[in-house]
Parts: sequence; C-alpha cells; structure tokens
Amino acid sequence: MPWPLRFYRSAVGKKWVMGLTGLMLLGFVISHALGNVKMYIGPESINSYGEALRDLGGHLVPRTHILWLMRFGLIGAFGLHIHAAWSLTLMNRRSRPTKYQSKRDYVATDFAGRAMRWTGVIVLLFVCWHLADLTWGWTMANGHEGFVRGEAYDNLVNSLSRIPVAIIYIVANLALASHLFHGVSSMFQTLGINNPRINGIRKPVAIAVAAGVAILNTSFPLAIQFGIVA
Repeated sequence: MPWPLRFYRSAVGKKWVMGLTGLMLLGFVISHALGNVKMYIGPESINSYGEALRDLGGHLVPRTHILWLMRFGLIGAFGLHIHAAWSLTLMNRRSRPTKYQSKRDYVATDFAGRAMRWTGVIVLLFVCWHLADLTWGWTMANGHEGFVRGEAYDNLVNSLSRIPVAIIYIVANLALASHLFHGVSSMFQTLGINNPRINGIRKPVAIAVAAGVAILNTSFPLAIQFGIVA
C-alpha cells in the first residue's frame, strides 16, 4: 500500500488529515462570511462579488472553471474531514470495547468538545440545505421574490426573510461556532504545534474565530428580519 494510505490508516494520520482539512474549511468559512458582508454595502457590491468568483482566472481560464475546482477541493476536504472523524471514533470504540462502568468525568473537557459529533452533523445538514436554498434555488419559487440565478443579493434577502429559514440559519451557525471553538483549539495540538509560548493563545484564538464567525453569520438573517437590509 502506498505510504500516504498507510499513514492515513493510522490514528496519527487521520488526526493530521482532520487538522489540515479543518484548516482548509476554516479558511473557506471565514472568506465566505467576509464576502457576505458585502450585503451591507448594497446589491451591486455582493452581486459583483458573485460574478468575480465565476470569472476567476480572467481570460486565461474558461468561466467558472476555477470556481468549480475550488468547489471540488472543498467537497474533497469536507469528505475527508468527515471520514477521518468517523474512523477515529470507530478506532476509539474498538480500543475500548467495554463501556465505562461509571459516569464519565467531563471536568477536563468542555461542552463544545463533548458536542463535536452533534454540531458536526448539524453543520453537514445545514450545508446541504444551504446549497439547495441559495446555490440551486430548490427551496424558493423562480422569478419575482424568488430565486433568480446570479442575483445574490435578492436571493439572500428573499430566503432569509422567511422566519423558519432565518431560525435554521442562526441555529446552524451557532453550532458551527461551537464546532470551530473546539476544532481550532485542538488543531494546534493535532498538527504538532505544542509549545508553552503558543499554548497560552490557543483558547483566545479559538474564542476570537468562533465569536467572529458567529457574529457575522447570524447578523445576516437578523438584519433582514429587522428590516436593516431589505
């Protein structure tokens, strides 16, 4: 078996894959949130941003090809992240076939760490919903006050003006923030960055990333619901 596959079959390899793919996905989450901030500037700004993504590469590459390469890369990273997490869970269960005889002591862990599995499932389901809603337009009628391909601003406003959708968006992004808090904090150790001078900033960095993503992403449905953006 080739060395990369042998390495991935080990627990260390899976943790490295989780850390690296998590870093890739974190970069996407932050850039996506910052891109959506253009909604506050106005329709032209965020619509132009959407067109710029489709035109990556300019005249050197056919339209949308770079964007699709990025999408396939993200899909691959997402798939590997999920597979590594699930495989590690199975490895841990096999290493301890007998359940704990007494209730586990969670003093050394936090809620975000204990909820990683469930917040991961929520984020996965939300990604599927988000694609169906704002990328493919399956959840909105076509035409006026519905889904119009290429009209990012109107699609965002029309979608998040629905109260159930706004609630889904807020809950999912709070789950994402919880997942990021534990993921960013543990990513340092997973990638072998374990230095006393760095360990002290792990939690503050994790809090800053999780809070920043949560504030930005939940602000969009709230701004639309309260009429700040219309």
